[in-house]
Amino acid sequence: MVLQVSNPNNVKVYTVSGSGSRSIPDWLERRKKRVLKNDPGIVKLHFGFRIKGNLTLTSRIELIQDFEFPEASLRVKTTKDGRFIMATGVYKPQIRVYEYSEMSMKFDRHTDSENVNFVILSDDWTKSVLLQNDRTIEFHTQGGIYYKTRIPKFGRDLVYHYPSCDLLLGASSHEVYRLNLSQGRFLNSFSTDSTTGVNVTIINPAHQLFGFGTENGTIELWDPRSRSRIGLLAPQLPSSSANNNDLFQVTAMEYRNDGLSLAVGTSTGHVLLYDLRSSKPWLVKDHQYGYPIKKLFWYDNVIGDEGKTKIISADNKIMKIWDKDNGANFTSIEPNTDINDFCVVPDSGLIFVANEGIQIGAFYVPSLGPAPRWCSFLDNLTEEMEENPQQNIYENYKFATRKELTNLGMDQLIGTNVLKPYMHGFFMDLQLYEKAKLIANPFAYADYRERIIKEKFEKERESRIRVTKKLPKVNKELASRLIKSSEKGIKNHQEEGEIATVAVVDDVINPLKDNRFKELFTNPDFEIDENTTEYNLLHPTKRNLKKYDDDDEDEQMKEESESEEESNTSKSDTDSDEGIIFIIKYKVRNSVNKIHF
Repeated sequence: MVLQVSNPNNVKVYTVSGSGSRSIPDWLERRKKRVLKNDPGIVKLHFGFRIKGNLTLTSRIELIQDFEFPEASLRVKTTKDGRFIMATGVYKPQIRVYEYSEMSMKFDRHTDSENVNFVILSDDWTKSVLLQNDRTIEFHTQGGIYYKTRIPKFGRDLVYHYPSCDLLLGASSHEVYRLNLSQGRFLNSFSTDSTTGVNVTIINPAHQLFGFGTENGTIELWDPRSRSRIGLLAPQLPSSSANNNDLFQVTAMEYRNDGLSLAVGTSTGHVLLYDLRSSKPWLVKDHQYGYPIKKLFWYDNVIGDEGKTKIISADNKIMKIWDKDNGANFTSIEPNTDINDFCVVPDSGLIFVANEGIQIGAFYVPSLGPAPRWCSFLDNLTEEMEENPQQNIYENYKFATRKELTNLGMDQLIGTNVLKPYMHGFFMDLQLYEKAKLIANPFAYADYRERIIKEKFEKERESRIRVTKKLPKVNKELASRLIKSSEKGIKNHQEEGEIATVAVVDDVINPLKDNRFKELFTNPDFEIDENTTEYNLLHPTKRNLKKYDDDDEDEQMKEESESEEESNTSKSDTDSDEGIIFIIKYKVRNSVNKIHF
């Protein structure tokens, strides 16, 4: 696939994988992948595949092979040692671990229910805890599921406190459950003031302060040493952004590494930035979509924009990257499918996005940070892959409706492997479609060729240069007869081989320009009344003159028909379109020479 690039706010965002829901059928994608793997012209490099001589698969890059789930991905996280990435998805519910050094999937493991969130306990992938949507907590080791237990209420979030070995679980209850992994038992829960549930649980990386975001829209801060609440934040949204009668929830929270800054996301699509020493936020950012904020992330040491710290916030539709001081947008990432979660590879500009599509999204922002060490080639490939045009993936297939199949006599093939059902029709091989169309209408090409030739001659006829003759309002018939007689005189001169200039021709064809007869065609007093008795006596041959004019018109029409017949005979004698085009150019050149004498 060709590397797609977007440029929001003049910051390039490269879509490495997972551009959205596939616009092609799954069977076609699988076939393309089989061709890619079995093509002998493929040169396998350490960063993906390069194809020789196959236009449909050129410029294809797959950062991590099989970086996808059958239906959708739910959560994605990297390990602390920076060697693996772990993700959960559906359907069927499963866990997949990918290794950076091999750029492929290490293993996948199925579970009994869908995952809500998980925590990696060890530096690598060998120890993890999964919170499932059926109130179960699964402990996984290198060999598989080690232990499984349940909590009283449906869980919503979990976090692990390393100094005390406590696993904190927020649920649809006012309590935050504590499961001590050292003792192997539940301890006394933290009782909050929330009446409906705790949505978010986080731990400050600097001084280990607990933070609980409740469904009531409050934030409770707990000290792990005294196991008591030491602070309460009640965020207030601007009056212009939210209705005071509508209650909002806290859906996302994230501490900064400095230990003082806190980012809070709400169900109304707002992000509030707090200093723990103050009860009022220093900045309120609106996503403008109205969807709940899914996740927040503090990004320090940005390469671009003078190294200012950025906030990455994501809702269902968009992921925005903006400045923490003034809220100015730096750039944004908007996949075609709904966002479930995202993960930033440490010290890089690569972002993995878990979404409702099949592939896990991978987006690279060079202005945010460099490429990771395990895919350092990405810096060199972005511009190269961006310049290549996209290939049409349907070029070997034809989409036909049921009515078209009936007209082609192929409706009996419905239900076979020859026709692949898709939407309101079927996909079929393009060569098979062309053969069937030729059998159903063997004269289709002849009709098409005749129609094209006719259009070319019509275009040639319209492009001929004609002398426009504007007749006067007075004595119009007399002027017409004079002009026609002048034209006949010019043709006679041409047949005798005489040459005349354009000015002379114009004067002869237009005798109306002669000043001696100007009044005859401009002054109404000189208009000839052909209905008077005197005129009929002086011009007894009037009817013969009209007949003469009619004969001239018939002769002119006859000449035009003869010219068309000659062109048709030349058309039939010509065996190729190139010969026809040559005849057209020859006739146009002759007609121009005749006009210019």
